[in-house]
Amino acid sequence: MKNRVVVVGGGWAGCSAAMTAKLAGADEVIVLERTDGLLGTGLVGGIMRNNGRYTAAEEMIAMGGGQLFQVADSTARHSNFEFPGHKHATLYDVAKIEPAVRRCLLEHGIEVWLFSRVTEITRQNGSIDAVRLENGIVIHADMFVDATGTVGSQNYCTEHGNGCVMCIVRCPTFGPRVSLTGLAGIPEKAGRKKDGSIGAMSGSCKLNKDTIAPHIREQLEETGLAIIPIPEHLVNEKKLGTKACQQYALKEYADNVILLDTGQVKLMTSYMPLHELRQIPGLEDVRYEDPYSGTIGNSMRYSALSPRDDQMRVIGDVDNLFCGGEKAGLLVGHTEAMVTGALGGHNAVRAIAGRELLQIPDSLSVGDAITHVREAMQTDEGMTEKYTFSGSIYFKRMKERGLYTTDHDVIAQRVAEAGLTNIYSQRVL
Repeated sequence: MKNRVVVVGGGWAGCSAAMTAKLAGADEVIVLERTDGLLGTGLVGGIMRNNGRYTAAEEMIAMGGGQLFQVADSTARHSNFEFPGHKHATLYDVAKIEPAVRRCLLEHGIEVWLFSRVTEITRQNGSIDAVRLENGIVIHADMFVDATGTVGSQNYCTEHGNGCVMCIVRCPTFGPRVSLTGLAGIPEKAGRKKDGSIGAMSGSCKLNKDTIAPHIREQLEETGLAIIPIPEHLVNEKKLGTKACQQYALKEYADNVILLDTGQVKLMTSYMPLHELRQIPGLEDVRYEDPYSGTIGNSMRYSALSPRDDQMRVIGDVDNLFCGGEKAGLLVGHTEAMVTGALGGHNAVRAIAGRELLQIPDSLSVGDAITHVREAMQTDEGMTEKYTFSGSIYFKRMKERGLYTTDHDVIAQRVAEAGLTNIYSQRVL
C-alpha cells in the first residue's frame, strides 16, 4: 500500500518539506497551494546566504537537504554581495525562482496542486485522515505538514496593521490563508511587537523598475545596491520597531532608501508614503509594485504559530501533523523556513516508518535555532522577539557560540561529527 504525505502551503517551507519527504522515501508527496504559484513571500524576497544564513545553508547542503538552496543559487543575480549590516549575500531573481523551484519539485516526482485551498479536515482514531479542498475534493494521507504560514487575513491586517495592502498573499483573489493546525482545533499563539501589539509587518516593498531614474536602475543592475539618503524631515525611525525582519532594524534603513536588485527593485522598508518617497532624488516618478498599497504598510505576519517540539511535530490532539516555516515559531526568512520545513517533511516520513524522529543537535546552527526559538517562545519576552540567522539577537547568539562560519570544511566536519552527513538524502522507507 502506498504511503502519502500532504504538505499544505507551497511557500519555501512547504517546498522544502515536500523535497525531504520525497527523498526520505514517501511514495506520494502532494503540495497543496491555494494560489496560482509557489513560494509565497519568496516571490518578493530574494535574499539568501547573508550573514549566518550562509552557515545554515551549507549545513543543509552537507546534510543532503540543499536542493532548493542550489536552485536559488542558480538563479542569482548577485552573489557574495554586501549591503548595510550584511555580508556574502546572494540575491536570487524573483522572476525566475518560482518556475525553477517548481521544475525541481516535479523532477523529483512531487505533485504540485495549485488553486487548492484547504477548508476542512476529517479525523480518525486521533489522526487527521483527510483534508477537503474548497472545491470539494478530499485528499487522504498518512502524514500532514502544516506550512500555511502566519500572514493574517484581511480582517487581521485591518485590525493589527494598516488594512489590506493587496500584497503577494492576494487574499481577495484566492481566499485568506487557512491554518491546518487551526482546523485541527489546536490553540495557536501570536507574536507581539515590543509595545505589546500583535504581529509584525513585513519588511520590504517592491518598486516598479521602470519608474526609477535610469542612473539608479543601471547602478542597481551593475552592483546590486543603491543607497540614497533620505531628507532629514522624512526620517522615521519608529517604523523599524514594526518590522518582522529585525535584522534590518538598523539606523541605516531609517536614514536612507536602500534598494536591492532582485530582478525587481526591492525597497528595504516596510512602507513609505508615496508622496514622501517621490521626494527622494531619482524616485520622483516611482510607484509600488507590491504591496500595491505599500504607501501605507505591508502584510501582517505571526498571527498563528503552531505549538511544536524540536522534531517539528505539532503538539495537540492529533498525532500525524508536522509543521515548518513561520508556523514553527518567530523565525524570519527563506532560509529559516527551508530549514524547519525540511525537518518537518523528513520526520513525517520517519513517523510513517515507525522510526525514531530526527532531532538536530545544537552543535549545528540549524539545530540550535530550532531549539532556542522554541524555548524562548515559552516566555513573554521571547514572544516579542524575532529570530533569524542573518541578524538581530539570534545571529549574535550564533557568533557567541562559535556557530557562525563560512568555512565549508569546518561546516562539513561539524555535520559529520553529528552523524548527519547526507541524512536528508537517505531513504527511511
